[in-house]
Amino acid sequence: MRVEQSLARGRDRLLSLQDAEGWWKDELETNVSIEAEDLFLREFLGIADPEVTRQTANWIRHSQRSDGTWSTYYQGPADLSVTVEAYWALRYAGDPAIADHMVKAAAYIRSEGGLERSRVFTRIWMALFGLWSWEDLPALPPEVTLLPKRVPLNIYDFACWARQTVVALTVVGAHRPVRSMGISLDEIRTGAIPPERELAPPGSAARRFQRLDKVLHRYENRPNRRLREWALSRAEQWIIARQEADGCWGGIQPPWVYSLLALYLRGYSLKHPILAQGLEGFDAWTIVEDDMRRLECCQSPVWDSCLALVALADAGMAPDDSHMEAGARWLLDQEVRVVGDWAEQRPHLAPGGWAFEFENSFYPDLDDTAEVALALRRIRHPDAKQVQKALDRAVVWTQGMQCSNGGWAAFDADNCSPLVAELPFCDFGEVIDPPSSDVTAHVVEMLCELDADKQGLPVDRRAVDRGVEWLSAEQEADGSWYGRWGANHIYGTGAAVPALISSGVPTDDDRVVRACRWLEAVQNPDGGWGEDMRSYVDHEWRGRGESTPSQTAWALLALIAADRAGGDAARRGVAWLVGNQRVDGDWDEPWYTGTGFSGDFYIRYHLYRLIFPVMALGRWVRATSGGK
Repeated sequence: MRVEQSLARGRDRLLSLQDAEGWWKDELETNVSIEAEDLFLREFLGIADPEVTRQTANWIRHSQRSDGTWSTYYQGPADLSVTVEAYWALRYAGDPAIADHMVKAAAYIRSEGGLERSRVFTRIWMALFGLWSWEDLPALPPEVTLLPKRVPLNIYDFACWARQTVVALTVVGAHRPVRSMGISLDEIRTGAIPPERELAPPGSAARRFQRLDKVLHRYENRPNRRLREWALSRAEQWIIARQEADGCWGGIQPPWVYSLLALYLRGYSLKHPILAQGLEGFDAWTIVEDDMRRLECCQSPVWDSCLALVALADAGMAPDDSHMEAGARWLLDQEVRVVGDWAEQRPHLAPGGWAFEFENSFYPDLDDTAEVALALRRIRHPDAKQVQKALDRAVVWTQGMQCSNGGWAAFDADNCSPLVAELPFCDFGEVIDPPSSDVTAHVVEMLCELDADKQGLPVDRRAVDRGVEWLSAEQEADGSWYGRWGANHIYGTGAAVPALISSGVPTDDDRVVRACRWLEAVQNPDGGWGEDMRSYVDHEWRGRGESTPSQTAWALLALIAADRAGGDAARRGVAWLVGNQRVDGDWDEPWYTGTGFSGDFYIRYHLYRLIFPVMALGRWVRATSGGK
């Protein structure tokens, strides 16, 4: 009975967070480099506001750890670049270098090699204010936008998030602007050699790109004027064409910020509708609490909403409940029906899918599309034909986006060029979008469930079989799967096992058995599951970490799908969720369990701690009570 009560409290809490329009969205938390760069942008554009600076500095100060550093995630190791940007932002806000918290930060920075060892993107911001030389940054000229698709290193070799950032930065780098901020950062310099200037091994791709970088620098100092203007004009129009209705670019902070800078440097006034709308759009991403100001780097309403609807259906909500209908109605209105950059690889494919954010029509993604379809099939919408047509388009588009190796990536098909990652410019985050186990699993699960509904949808079983084959080949030797978009092997395994079961793989299949054994082996003594973000860079952390609600739920989803709901591991996991629930039906989860770029950028989805436990508890109750 305690489990049913816990599930009811979680369900009611989730229902209380639904917007009147039908959607769910909670904060998407990252790290303070977002706030620091917002201050730098405002200073560069001449729109700095003392109150904004003060409140933002309060947040950055509040986020500093006792050793003076900042991290990319809760309780993670110190991060040099984030600490450099945070320290710089506080110096800009007026904190004296001799203050105790600044002395601690500066000591850490120097111990790690100084600002010279920070990532290229940090030093690009410094170059904007004369704190670093443009000549000492890797070159990436705007002429790259003129390269046809058949030529390596064309812009469509980059993942969509990198593509939009790179195009804008080529414009910024071509102008090499410098504004004075009136401060110096000499106290955190060491004279160290920047990482990209360290000679790579002879004969390596990295060494060849270092030689190419020298050539590009010579060209940057004396570019062909007509070619340069053609490239800048083309980049400018490319950027303008991709601004979204809410003023953003790509639904994420980096291309948004750099696109504003690029167009400003191309002569656009801050009062121009494009820039004015872009700057105004940040207001909806700004959170002010307790005299502190922070920003989201992205917003996840489609993702939050479809997952919430699946969780509510698992919790026993009637398919025609008004809350479910409202959610379905909103999701149907968010369907992307325009052709985006994905069509560069699939030019003859008709659109039909969903993006992650309120506005991101150029970049719908396979993960959201799969989960939205899984949510819609659980709801009895008054207009069944409308739902059927949307699902039909989603199936066709999703199958058309399958990569040549059988897997599915997040945004593009066959975006796997290894060359772009070797560019000295690309030292932060992942710059290509290859297939991943978690996205492939969600797509396979979606196609199999829709096919099982026998609604006449155009599901191609050959596509499913190829996806299952690819997913099976990706299983690790220990039985787990890597999680690209969530932490980490618990997330990947929690997605892969239900997908395999949906595809018809029996529960006693070796793939399923090995996965469950791994989950049972890494279960914490308290009954929960957790995996620290360090597992992305250190295999010793794989499946290890403080128990969290979302990761415990992911493990349970796999065990329940594998018909192990009645086992000791699942019962202990359920007991952990019940025992750690708050009285308001929610759970606490300060840990980050979402992934932007493994090793560099992590995300705390504030709704994960509620959605996934409700989903897991609902499925456990159904499985152990004999219901279907």
